[in-house]
Amino acid sequence: MRLTVLGCSGSVGGPGSACSGYLLSVPGERSVLMDCGPGVIGELQRHADPAAVDVILSHLHADHCLDLPALLVWRRYAPMVARTRARLCGPVGTAARIGAASSEVPGGIDDISDTFDTVDWQDRVDVSIGGLVVTPIEVNHPPHTFGLRITGPRGQVIAYSGDTGMCDEVVDVADGADIFLCEASWTHAPDDRPPNLHLSGYEAGQIATKAGARSLAVTHVAPWSDADAILAEARSTFSGPVDLVRPGQVFDLIP
Repeated sequence: MRLTVLGCSGSVGGPGSACSGYLLSVPGERSVLMDCGPGVIGELQRHADPAAVDVILSHLHADHCLDLPALLVWRRYAPMVARTRARLCGPVGTAARIGAASSEVPGGIDDISDTFDTVDWQDRVDVSIGGLVVTPIEVNHPPHTFGLRITGPRGQVIAYSGDTGMCDEVVDVADGADIFLCEASWTHAPDDRPPNLHLSGYEAGQIATKAGARSLAVTHVAPWSDADAILAEARSTFSGPVDLVRPGQVFDLIP
């Protein structure tokens, strides 16, 4: 099982990085695009045919889903594309959210059913896709957000926090994971940031430790945040391997 980082900038795109987007691949299976923030479709083209991926979304904030209208254009109009539907899994309302963004008229909703077969997440109900089993677990972030626990064909586990504040549920997402792909949007200064929205590097390391994760991959660092300080915080609370992810980085999980 392979995880490729397409974009990892938090909240908005940054210099040299698209917003959140990750490619999951298993040999012999359709690849799965996990989140699709602005700039991700351009990066996806380096690694996979955009017409041949299924999509899973953690939540419907713009920085995690609003390059999907570009994928609609690709699948509808690119030459030699087979006009089959892809699977699109996300929170309730995903089809309407993407349809509103894709509409040609204000207030309209583009019917995306020609391109996507949409599946609504249910908390802790497994979905099989691309040779993987995805377990969505609702976490602490508005409006309706899921951490995603992805189990590979040989039991490998990638845990993705999505966006979240501190909560017990994100520990469940990361439980014993081979790689815990965890957001850390800022440093640990509780008086300077709103509660129940994002994690600090300090908190990401705490969660990885509590969950018994084997490694921690820090992501979703905003362009205005101090990435080195966030990384140092994560290393101060987690004793295992810690990466600050970068676009194009590849993680291969070999059981």
